[in-house]
Amino acid sequence: MITEKTEQLTQAFHLFNQLTENLTESYQGLEAQVAKLRQELVVARNERIKTLIEKEKLANQLHKLLAALPAGVIVLDASDKVIDCNKASEEFFGHSLMGLSWPQIVEQSFVPATENPHQRQLQNGKYLNISINTLGNFAGQIVLLTDVSEMRNLQDLVNQQKHLSAMGEMVASMAHQVRTPLSTAILYASQLAGSRLAEEKKQEFSTKILERLHFLERQVNDMLVFAKQGRLTMKLFSCKEMLRKISELMQEQIESTRITFSLTDTSQAIQLTGNESILRGAIMNLLNNSQQALGDSGHIELFIKDNSDSVEIIIKDNGPGILETDIERIFEPFFTTRMNGTGLGLAVVDSVIRAHGGEVRCLSEPGQGTEFIMTLPYAKQEFIPNSSRQGLTIAFPAGEAWDESL
Repeated sequence: MITEKTEQLTQAFHLFNQLTENLTESYQGLEAQVAKLRQELVVARNERIKTLIEKEKLANQLHKLLAALPAGVIVLDASDKVIDCNKASEEFFGHSLMGLSWPQIVEQSFVPATENPHQRQLQNGKYLNISINTLGNFAGQIVLLTDVSEMRNLQDLVNQQKHLSAMGEMVASMAHQVRTPLSTAILYASQLAGSRLAEEKKQEFSTKILERLHFLERQVNDMLVFAKQGRLTMKLFSCKEMLRKISELMQEQIESTRITFSLTDTSQAIQLTGNESILRGAIMNLLNNSQQALGDSGHIELFIKDNSDSVEIIIKDNGPGILETDIERIFEPFFTTRMNGTGLGLAVVDSVIRAHGGEVRCLSEPGQGTEFIMTLPYAKQEFIPNSSRQGLTIAFPAGEAWDESL
C-alpha cells in the first residue's frame, strides 16, 4: 500500500517537473519573442521618427518655396473658404485672406467685365491668370494666381504696332476704294445740274449717286470699327429688337431682286451684352456678302438658337461657296477675292464678334453654299422666357415685310 502511494507520488512529481520545464521553456520563448518585438518596435519607431523628421523638413522646404513663389497660392475647403495661402496671394489683394470666401474675394477684388474668364483684372489694375484645380481625394480646391500684367502690356504693345501697320495698309487701300465711287458720284451729280435732263434720267442718276454714297458709308463704317479694335461701348440690349431691325433692312435690300430671305428664331426672348448697332452692322455685313454672292436670285437663311450659356446666329446661303484655301484666310485684314473689295468686311466681323466675347467661323464648299456661325454669350441678366416666341419662323420673298406684331 505504501509502495503504491510512493510510486504515485513519484509519478506526480515527475509530471510536475515536466510541466515546470515546459513552462520554463515557454516563458523563455516568450521572453525571446518580446525582446525581438521590442527590438523591432525600436527600429520601427526610429524609422518613424526619421520619416517624420524628413517630412517636417520637406514641409518646411515647401513652406519656404510657397513663401518665395512670385505666384499666389490659395487653398480652399469644401465650402470655398480660404484655409491656407502664401504671402504673394495676400500681396496681390492687399489684405489677409484667411477664412474669407473665395466667391466673395472675386466679387470684391476683381473688375467685373473681362474678355477672358481665366484672366481677371484686380481693382488696382493688375492682371492675374487664374487656375483652379481640385485636391484629389480631399474635399477642396487649390487656386493658383499668376501676375501677367507685364506680359499683357507687352502683348498690347505688339498688337498696337500690328494695328498701326494694318491701319497704314488700310489707308492706302481705302484711297482707291473711296476715290472711284466718289468720282462717279461727282460725275452723276454734275449731270443733275443740267436743266435739260429728263426726269427719268434725273431719277436714275439720283439712284446711282445714292448707291455710291451708301458704298462709301459702308467703307467708312468698316474703317472706323476696325480702327476701334474692339473698344466698343457695351450695354444690355434685346436680341428680338435687333432681329427686327435686321429683317427690315434685308426687306429693303432684296425688294427689287429675286432673292428670298427667311428668319428662324428658336431661342427664348433674351438679352445680350454689347453694342447693338455695331453687332447689327456685322451681321448685315455677312448678309450683304451672301446677297452679293447670290447675284440676282437665291435664298438666304438666318437661324437663331439657344445653347446652354450662349446664342448661335447662323447665316446660310445657297450661293457658289468658297474655296477651302480661301476659308483659312477670309478673316485676315485686306484679304479679298473681289476686284473692288477692301478685305476689311470679314475682318471687321471677326473683330466685332471677338469684342463681344464670342467667335465666328465659316463652313463652305464650292457649289454648296456658305454658312457663317456666330456664337455670342448671354448677358448675366436674361429676359423672362416667353413661350410664344419659341419656334418662330419667318420667311418672305421680295416685297413681303416682317410683321412687327410677332
